[in-house]
Amino acid sequence: MQYFDDPTHLEPLLPSERAAEGVLGKAHDLRTASARLSGACQNGVSKELAGLLRAMNSYYSNKIEGEHTRPVDITRALAHNFSQDHDKARLQRLALAHINTEEWIQNRPWDTAELYSTQALVDIHGHLFGQLEAGDRIVRLHDKDGKVIEEVEAPPGEIRSRPVAVKQHVAPDGMALDAMLGRWAEVYRGARRGEMQIVAAAAAHHRLTWIHPFLDGNGRAARLHTLAVLQSLDLTTGLWSPLRGLARSGDRYSEKLANADMPRMGDMDGRGQRSEKMLVEWIDFFLDVCLDQVRFMDDMLNLPAMYDRLAALLAHEEHVGKRGLRKEALRPLHYLFATQGSLPRGEFAGMTGLGVRTATTLIGNLLSAGLLQSDSHRGHVRFGIPMDGLRFLFPNLWPEAEADAARPI
Repeated sequence: MQYFDDPTHLEPLLPSERAAEGVLGKAHDLRTASARLSGACQNGVSKELAGLLRAMNSYYSNKIEGEHTRPVDITRALAHNFSQDHDKARLQRLALAHINTEEWIQNRPWDTAELYSTQALVDIHGHLFGQLEAGDRIVRLHDKDGKVIEEVEAPPGEIRSRPVAVKQHVAPDGMALDAMLGRWAEVYRGARRGEMQIVAAAAAHHRLTWIHPFLDGNGRAARLHTLAVLQSLDLTTGLWSPLRGLARSGDRYSEKLANADMPRMGDMDGRGQRSEKMLVEWIDFFLDVCLDQVRFMDDMLNLPAMYDRLAALLAHEEHVGKRGLRKEALRPLHYLFATQGSLPRGEFAGMTGLGVRTATTLIGNLLSAGLLQSDSHRGHVRFGIPMDGLRFLFPNLWPEAEADAARPI
């Protein structure tokens, strides 16, 4: 079994300017589209939406790893209601750990250069897997024929010393990891400001999975690291994530990552030991995924479209629902969505045009349904995004959660 033992096997870490011309253009488009989206959604709604997306990201990160967790089980995990089934409970704990780590990342003012360091990787991996029980971190090691030869616990936040192979990829030897990660950090930390930093974020994701610095959990940690980098570049602000697109791309995510492992293919394939052409194809794929997610969320946050979706939700509820939701809630709900703030309950009631008692009852029903949120019994109200309202409010954002909703809206 061959092990890569020096940093030259990582080269090129970035494509040349000439090879990167196309992906730099897409990086510019992503920066522009992300800025527009961030300007369209701030404060109250973005806070609620970010919470929903963290749960969605945990689902899709599990799915990428081939481990299915139903959205309803994630909702139960958030309420610390874990299954009696060991395997299902383990996946629930993994999902909850992802949600907590993503929130920790979002609440921490990361500097981009700081993220390109071994310490940042160790912190992210340690935060994620340090939340799990020891039994959840057991890894089965295989021989060259795929036979399990040992079961060990993968320690959280610890760079591996043991050799590993994942499918066809033989990861670098443990003795080479310090030098590999040092070179990884040096190049990506020094990427030219602007669009090249976005190209670097995509390239760094592949090279990090290729290095495979931890005994287990490298894919999950790499995706969270990439989310942190995109956040540090003011691209996501919690409103979109590439994880949804990567998971919904089928096998293309794994295929493009594997292709970028390939050795250089002749004199016209850049300089270095890895294929520049395949690295650029990976970056191009990743940026397409990001652009698709930003544009999707831009459509979802369109004010006239949300008015129509809210109207459809309330009309449906009045027709078949039993929760006391009424069409008079449309105007104040849309106002809360548009302004992305909060209202005193009296002002919300006044905007319904209903009598005080009827409006008060309606507010209570909206709170019970999750369409309104409040931090106290009499506090201001803000726009809410209930899981069973997704098919109306954000159709196709998380289809699995729509299908999993326990009761019809």
